[in-house]
Amino acid sequence: MTYVETHDGTRIFYKDWGSGPIIAFSHGWPLGADAWEGQMLFFAQHGFRVIAHDRRGHQRSDQAARGNDVDCWADDLEAVFADADVSDATLVAHSTGGGEIARYVGRHGTGRVARMVLASAIVPQLAAGPKNPTAPPPRRSMLWEPA
Repeated sequence: MTYVETHDGTRIFYKDWGSGPIIAFSHGWPLGADAWEGQMLFFAQHGFRVIAHDRRGHQRSDQAARGNDVDCWADDLEAVFADADVSDATLVAHSTGGGEIARYVGRHGTGRVARMVLASAIVPQLAAGPKNPTAPPPRRSMLWEPA
């Protein structure tokens, strides 16, 4: 099992299988790297290197009293990527993982990232305000809403 220690001493578990172009997976709440195991096995068997981590507080990663926010998750992901020497990766995220990889790119740039795939992801929304007066209004849910 592979772990990396973050700036605050939290140990983050990650899987790193195969070789070739990198696909890194980010899970939704309250899952872990195992949620991507089927996809990881498929891609590892077809010439890709696949990486997935357990976000802090999930499965094999340490529980932490602090740092349970999107900024810290993005920094934890950078610690994983630095430890695994990730470059030119495709990031794939579901649910909460979408917010994690969006914030990752916002905080750490695209130096390690070639592309991103957001699958039913929850990402930060740009809100209208003094610094962003032309933001679109919040989207209505595509699910049923009372009239």
